[in-house]
Amino acid sequence: QVQLAQSGGGSVQAGGSLTVSCAASGTPASEYWLGWFRQVPGKEEREAVAGIYGSGGSGNIWYGDSVKGRFTITRNNAKNTVSLRMDRLKPGDTSMYYCAAARTFVEWVRRPTYRSQGTQVTVSS
Repeated sequence: QVQLAQSGGGSVQAGGSLTVSCAASGTPASEYWLGWFRQVPGKEEREAVAGIYGSGGSGNIWYGDSVKGRFTITRNNAKNTVSLRMDRLKPGDTSMYYCAAARTFVEWVRRPTYRSQGTQVTVSS
């Protein structure tokens, strides 16, 4: 079992920055892919944003195409936390952001085993 507690988010103007963080507890979080996906309330489509496994070495960090070069995911396994810094935000980034965990990358992208309560990120033009 993994429990995820999310913090951060909020509102910002286009071009600004925000950070969302996630604290994992339960079984060793270092054994899971951790990261974020986003979903606009009322819409079925869900978009994987960024994920990280272990210490984030080669092959263990993934970004969605829409956020590459703008978002940075980092992980602190000693504290069981993962953070997503979002720079150069656009109105299209407005969504609910959920922290998610799964044992494998495929599970994390398709249907994460665990997810947080979500936090709203709003980017105004």
